[in-house]
Amino acid sequence: MNYDERLQNVSVLGAAGKMGSGILLLTAVEMADLSLKPENKEKTFCLNAIDVSHEGLAGLMKYLKAQVRRIAEKKTVLLRKLYAERSDLIENEEIIDEYIFDVMNIVRPVTTIESTYNSNLIFEAIIENLDLKIKLFSQIEKNNPNKPWFFTNTSSIPIHILDEGVKLNGRILGFHFYNPPAIQRLVELITLNNNSDEMVDFANTYAKNLKKVIVSSNDFAGFIGNGHFMRDALHGISEVESLSQQMPFVEALYMINKVSQDFLIRPMGIFQLIDYVGVDVVKFIMQVMNPNLPNEDLHSDLLDKLMDMGVKGGQNPDGSQKDGFLKYERGKPVAVFNPDTKEYNNIAEFQAKCDEKLGSLPESWKPWKVVNFSRGKKETMLEAFFNELNAMDTLGAQLAKKYNARSNEIGNYLVSSGVANNTEDVNTVMLTGFYHAYGPVNDYL
Repeated sequence: MNYDERLQNVSVLGAAGKMGSGILLLTAVEMADLSLKPENKEKTFCLNAIDVSHEGLAGLMKYLKAQVRRIAEKKTVLLRKLYAERSDLIENEEIIDEYIFDVMNIVRPVTTIESTYNSNLIFEAIIENLDLKIKLFSQIEKNNPNKPWFFTNTSSIPIHILDEGVKLNGRILGFHFYNPPAIQRLVELITLNNNSDEMVDFANTYAKNLKKVIVSSNDFAGFIGNGHFMRDALHGISEVESLSQQMPFVEALYMINKVSQDFLIRPMGIFQLIDYVGVDVVKFIMQVMNPNLPNEDLHSDLLDKLMDMGVKGGQNPDGSQKDGFLKYERGKPVAVFNPDTKEYNNIAEFQAKCDEKLGSLPESWKPWKVVNFSRGKKETMLEAFFNELNAMDTLGAQLAKKYNARSNEIGNYLVSSGVANNTEDVNTVMLTGFYHAYGPVNDYL
């Protein structure tokens, strides 16, 4: 079965979710482009969008139509070539509308798992629940005579556990998109020794066609991305707990969030990142990883406490940020949650005092956005900044240097423990998947 044939019948599990909708969009566009090739015009392409929620699927179709229009408007030159034989399509708008129709015509929104029984390829983007994944995969495997390939978007569950649990004999691999899949360029590819060359080649070709950057991770719980992020988050939490012995909790959390953003030149502070991913999701990922890490304890009592209080973070359906460790207005943090009072304390009430305790940033400091997008100047800017920072002895500098050292230690551990093949892969994941300005394994210590 060649590449085009494999993509004639595909299913996406969890299609209406945050990750599934992006995977569905990318796959629908790829399948539509294949269907418009002259050699495929007599073939039928079918993409099953499977989710438990009818409302979610209705919203998915609206999202899909809007996104496909944006994609079409950016590639009208290519579309003119694809529709060259259609004399009835003259204006760009006519061609765009026809392309939207062709993409949407491929997608079948359904709530039944039975739709997967004819698929050659299954993308899975449901919640990180091992038992549920195994249950669904087993049902498909039992009823699908095509011996389909399973591409799981899991960000934490070892792939071999799924393979053995369903007895797939290597017909599964990890294809971990980063959020949001339609925008993020990174995909972590986790393969098994018993994957066929054909399957791995397909995965690489598919990623290349989607213009993704592939980083191979070995089959360890959490892989590279969450392997670093979870440990990095626990360091931030530990620093807050340590500081809060000397000052109010809300002040300690504000300070560590500021240090991990401004003093480390990251796109957001560690607690903003936890909120973005979801307090509940971070806690769940740690629970998934922990049994597979006998020499570590990836657990936080603070996350447990917030979950018990219903503080979960994550995003609203419109993409706006829900409140978590921090309260947000127009996407910006304005308050810190106090677990003792179960209320949010306004940052404006203690910001000046905390900033004074941290001390000033180095004179050469520039915000992440300036540094990250300064082509040809970024390395010079980072070197100047860290040379100044390393010579400073303020509280902010001390916390930042400690944080950077821990991040570096985690990066090297991922290599030494066999999760990553080399430090370059670790850095690529954090640079591309987390938008860091520099990799964790660096010489800025």
